[in-house]
Amino acid sequence: MSGHSKWNNIKRKKEKTDGARAKVFTKIGREIAVAVKEGGGNPASNSKLAALIAKAKANSVPNDNIQRIIKRAEGGDKTEYEAMTYEGYGPGGIAVMVETLTDNRNRTAANMRHYFDKFGGNLGQMGCVSFMFTQKGVIVVDLEDKDP
Repeated sequence: MSGHSKWNNIKRKKEKTDGARAKVFTKIGREIAVAVKEGGGNPASNSKLAALIAKAKANSVPNDNIQRIIKRAEGGDKTEYEAMTYEGYGPGGIAVMVETLTDNRNRTAANMRHYFDKFGGNLGQMGCVSFMFTQKGVIVVDLEDKDP
């Protein structure tokens, strides 16, 4: 009766949920680090940081993790994350702008080109569609438990 152990089933479920939580913690941690580098480590004077701390608490990130991320970002973390905006055309000629946060510009550009090509679009040059957009809000696509 291999594979029918109750402990094995519990262990596998726990691995899956812990992995998903760790992914969310890492993503929020990167966003916090970028916010600290851009506006400082004080949430009272950095509204973006304050909003990200609230988001982290809503996702059950422990306070010591948040403080550790802020201290590391203030202390000169070696990893430099960069905000990039890609523009292009989706299926049917729909203008698309994608904002990303990356530590490797080349890998991200290749991935974006791949995704545009895979779904029937093409990646454009900087400024090819940005004149058509004004920022009104943010759309967040939650890929938890889904393949991107």
